[in-house]
Amino acid sequence: MGSYKDLVNQEGRDKFKELVESAKMCMFATNLDSFPISARPMGTLEVDDDGNLWFFSQASSEKNYEIKSDSRVQLFFNNTKSSEYLSVAGIATIIKDEEKAKELWTVFAKTWFNEGVDDPELSIIKVEPQDIYYWDTKTNRVVSLLKIAVGALTGKTMDGGVEGKIVV
Repeated sequence: MGSYKDLVNQEGRDKFKELVESAKMCMFATNLDSFPISARPMGTLEVDDDGNLWFFSQASSEKNYEIKSDSRVQLFFNNTKSSEYLSVAGIATIIKDEEKAKELWTVFAKTWFNEGVDDPELSIIKVEPQDIYYWDTKTNRVVSLLKIAVGALTGKTMDGGVEGKIVV
C-alpha cells in the first residue's frame, strides 16, 4: 500500500510543476456533464508561478466551443517513465494575446498555426487549477512492476508510493 501526503505551498507548487513538465502531454477533457466526455491530447506550453497551465488551441475548434459553453475542464497527466500521474480539475479561459503567444511560441506550434503568432486561428487556453490530485510511485516503471510481482509472489504488500492533494 502507498501512503497519503498532501503537498501545499512551495512543496506543492514544485511537485505540480515537476509532474506537469515531466509528462508534457495531457488528456484535456471538456464537456464534463456529458457521457462520454470530450477528451483530446494536448501539449502543455507552460506552468506559471501561480500554477496556471497554458495551451495553444485552434480558435474554431470544438474544444474552444465547449469551453465557451462550460469553462470547467479536467486534465489527466501520465509520466509513464516514472509511473507518476496527475489529475487537474480547473477553469479554462480562452485568450487572444499576441504578447503571451510570443512568450509561449515554439517551433512546433507552426505545424498548427502556419502564420505564427499572427495566425487568426491561434488562441490561448489558460487553465486555473481548482483541484489537483497526484499519484507518485517514487520509483521508475520497472521497479514498480518488480514490486507488484514480488508482492504477488510473496503475498506481502509492497510500498505503493505516495498520493494526495496538491495545493498551489
